[in-house]
Amino acid sequence: MTTLFSPIREFFKKGDVLLLALCLAASGYGLLLIYSATRYNGNDRAVLVQIAAILLGVLVYALCTFVDFQLFVEKNWKLVLGGSVVFLLLLLTPLGTDHNAGNLNWLDIPGFPMEIQPNEIVKLPFILLLSLQITKIQERGHDISSVPSVLQIGAHAAFMLALIAGICNDMGMCVVYAAIFAIMAWSAGVRLRWFALAGTVLLVTFVVLWFFILPDTAAWDNLYLIRRIRALFDHSYDAKGVGFQQTRSLLAIGSGQLFGQGYLQGTLTQSGYSSALPARHTDFIFAVCGEELGMVGCVLLLLLLALIVLRCIWVAQRAGSPFHAYVAMGMAGMLIIQIAANVGMCLFILPVMGLTLPFVSAGGSSIITLYAAMGIVSSVKARALPSWLQDRRA
Repeated sequence: MTTLFSPIREFFKKGDVLLLALCLAASGYGLLLIYSATRYNGNDRAVLVQIAAILLGVLVYALCTFVDFQLFVEKNWKLVLGGSVVFLLLLLTPLGTDHNAGNLNWLDIPGFPMEIQPNEIVKLPFILLLSLQITKIQERGHDISSVPSVLQIGAHAAFMLALIAGICNDMGMCVVYAAIFAIMAWSAGVRLRWFALAGTVLLVTFVVLWFFILPDTAAWDNLYLIRRIRALFDHSYDAKGVGFQQTRSLLAIGSGQLFGQGYLQGTLTQSGYSSALPARHTDFIFAVCGEELGMVGCVLLLLLLALIVLRCIWVAQRAGSPFHAYVAMGMAGMLIIQIAANVGMCLFILPVMGLTLPFVSAGGSSIITLYAAMGIVSSVKARALPSWLQDRRA
């Protein structure tokens, strides 16, 4: 019996129990919103799948806590990289499924209870491999901000972005990977001039596209992403088409005012008509919170998510090695960009990118991946001793 419970005691001793509690609190908040968002159709499947994913996620969190990811990735980096590429390439097989405006994001495996999103899961090995690459560059005594070093880590990120863009055609996920790279590079000491250079190139590219290459109406109408961006500057542009989702979202959040219309009482959330809030249990669940719980409910939700991010940063600051610090910062960066993108999308200040709100939106792959990511952060906390004091034989 002692042997049976020893791993549990070890987890509570070394693992990040506070981080797990924060994640469960956010997931519980999300379950309440998912139930409300799906109540109109009388189908509890989304809630049940979310509960199952959370339970599995907690198990994955605990298991990840016991893994020394630095040792694992150092010994198996080729396997990790190759597995990531193959996993993404599976989307090009008959198992790949297209759900969202041409984005090939999902694997539909016969007999499996939920669909799998490879580009969601591959974020974790991307963070681990990039952390290892940065660490090895610095261990060799090279300046991480030198041209060769930036080109090396930049080529790694560009390779993954090209895979995501070429296979999935998912620009939202490309933004997430790019933001993770930027935050990790900044944490590693890449100087601001590189970010200024990258920002300038992006700005010039955008201006050239906007004013010189796509100035005529036909070009606008033929590029869905450009139409999404145009709708941000003119909310009346195609309000019943490309701007419909965000127009409904903004209306729902605005109608909630300070304290909301009441849980299970939201007009657009509970409506079964075509004019109701779209994708209310996934992409636009923040709008459900705004309509039914008001600004107070939204602030509480964002505060809870902010505490999770801050906990990741706290763990990074106390990490036992640079590798572990970069990993924890990468996970924090992943959360920051997804939270900002989802909330900005719901508030109609950023284009729709198909990014869910971490721990809150419905999605089996997303929830399990998030708990695995936080489990990796817990593993970092469990190894907060300097590497030369750790017994790495375990």
